[in-house]
Amino acid sequence: MARKKTPIDFEQSLAELQAVVERLENGELSLEDSLAAFEHGISLTRDCQGALAQAEQKVQILLERDGQLREQPFDPEPEA
Repeated sequence: MARKKTPIDFEQSLAELQAVVERLENGELSLEDSLAAFEHGISLTRDCQGALAQAEQKVQILLERDGQLREQPFDPEPEA
C-alpha cells in the first residue's frame, strides 16, 4: 500500500533550504558533502514549489464564482 506523503511545513523547508545554501556558499564542505547538500537542496526546492503550487490552486478555487475565475488584484494592506 502506498504511503500518503505528509504535507510539508513551507516555512521550515524554506529556512532549511537557506541554511543549505549558506553551507554551500561557505565553500568549506568536501566535494561529497557539497553534492549531498546540493541534492538535499534540490529536494527542498521541489517540495517548496509544490507547496506554492497547491496554495495557488486553493486561491484560484476560492476566487472562482459561477464557474468563472475572477482575477482580483492583491492588496497586502487592505484599507480600513
